[in-house]
Amino acid sequence: MKPVIALVGRPNVGKSTLFNRLTRSRDALVVDQPGMTRDRKYGDGKLGDIPYIVIDTGGLSGEVEGLDALMAEQSWLAVEEANIILFMTDAHDGLTAMDEDIAKRLRNTGKDVILVVNKIDGHHEEVVTAEFFALGLGEPKPIAASQGRGVTALMESILADLPEPEIVPGVVAGIKIAIVGRPNVGKSTLVNRILGEERVVAFDMPGTTRDSIYLPFERDGQQYTIIDTAGVRRRGKVHEVAEKYSVIKALQAIQDANVVIMVLDAQDTISEQDVTLLGYIMDAGRALVISINKWDGLDEDQKEKIKTELDYKLPFLTFAKKKYISAKHGTGVGDLFGYVNTAYKSAMAEFSTPKLTKLLEFLVQQHQPPIVKGHRIKLRYAHQGGKNPPIIVIHGNQTESVPDSYRRYLYNAFLKRLDLHGTPIRIEFKTGDNPFKDKKNKLTARQQSKRRRMMRHVK
Repeated sequence: MKPVIALVGRPNVGKSTLFNRLTRSRDALVVDQPGMTRDRKYGDGKLGDIPYIVIDTGGLSGEVEGLDALMAEQSWLAVEEANIILFMTDAHDGLTAMDEDIAKRLRNTGKDVILVVNKIDGHHEEVVTAEFFALGLGEPKPIAASQGRGVTALMESILADLPEPEIVPGVVAGIKIAIVGRPNVGKSTLVNRILGEERVVAFDMPGTTRDSIYLPFERDGQQYTIIDTAGVRRRGKVHEVAEKYSVIKALQAIQDANVVIMVLDAQDTISEQDVTLLGYIMDAGRALVISINKWDGLDEDQKEKIKTELDYKLPFLTFAKKKYISAKHGTGVGDLFGYVNTAYKSAMAEFSTPKLTKLLEFLVQQHQPPIVKGHRIKLRYAHQGGKNPPIIVIHGNQTESVPDSYRRYLYNAFLKRLDLHGTPIRIEFKTGDNPFKDKKNKLTARQQSKRRRMMRHVK
């Protein structure tokens, strides 16, 4: 499993800035004003070949009532979820009484706590970090998150000491299918219907499933492992201590799966949490089947309304197959495996370099890349860089200047021409090094003579 790193500290010490730096994104709102982050925010990061999950939290102000108290509750839940805690402090403010209170509580958790002193730009490292030794959390790590100074060294020191990832016992090899969705949409009922037995507890109450459960089985000679996950509700709604791990477990199950079945409730609207979870599945690059449950009992007008809402709210999921089912009565459940097998086959497909290069040449002929700084972008050849999802690496000149519109054109065209269904693809661009970039063209004696003669003529 990926290590989970939580960022905690007082308001406005730079947690969201470091979160964006570690995830190479702009997902966390960064404003020079305390209290901008309120809920827990999850993101993926990678250092070399080592992936990890980062949790951004709201600032701990010490208030025991109101909004600040709810934000603090979310922060301490993140501490419980994490393997490693980065306790962030501010070099500009120095050591404060609130820092001491937070450090005291962190020491009592028994977790690995790394003390980070942020905003060291413009200060002498040894001087500004000296007073933080009093917190009793070991040697402070000085960084400047906004400039990236010291961040790589910090992550290298953290990840180098991590133990080998533990292997889940008893998981049968085969296609791993994660069943995800909000609480009470019928995930456990669907699992039981697929397995043909009451294997997991299904009850008409949100939050019945508390952990991710791996269930190996066989169907038509094919091995599968189905992963029943806890419902992912909006983080502000998570209050019970027993439920604090549900989000992180579901996200880890998505990362561990080959195909994800996203269960939606036909008798409810598509919520922001559904879209957020689907976005995470897209970012993970997992093959996807959308299952709309509780389809029975709806009249034709309601069904048309739901189909229209799906097309309107999920336009970025054109590759994913949609199946309307009733997990309770078994309607349409058997057809899900055809979609799962097709999605898995597409996600694990292999393509030769000549085939991808020939297709790239055809697409470029159909629609030329734009001209940038007086030169047309040249895309020379393509090859496959990975599977699950399929990664297509395109080499050429000025590829860093390829506009988003042309990237979308290539994405949709490759998806269609390669006949891929149920899986996204990733397109990566690489610009080759020019061996003559920093070399001057040395003139011969004859060329220098001609040049002098020409200059005299011009003058």
